[in-house]
Amino acid sequence: MTKLMEWLSVLSVLISVWISCFTNRYKFEILDQYKEFILYLPFILIALFGLYAVAVVLYRVFTFNNCVEAAAEVQKQIIEAKEDLAKKGFVFKTS
Repeated sequence: MTKLMEWLSVLSVLISVWISCFTNRYKFEILDQYKEFILYLPFILIALFGLYAVAVVLYRVFTFNNCVEAAAEVQKQIIEAKEDLAKKGFVFKTS
């Protein structure tokens, strides 16, 4: 089963439970008390998921490790490529 199918399966189960709670398919007193909360629950969950996603992205951006050795290696390769191209007759513009 692919990840997409897993997510769609879970999403369909959650939607069916939400619809059954919202339409009073099952008679529970607590469902009547929290009718408005149940109505807005999908929007609340989407907003919370969005906040979680933003927090994860920001955390990973701020804790991103710099790799000095790799940067030096790339700079060395750029210099070697420029020298090789200059030998082949390519003229670089300096601005």
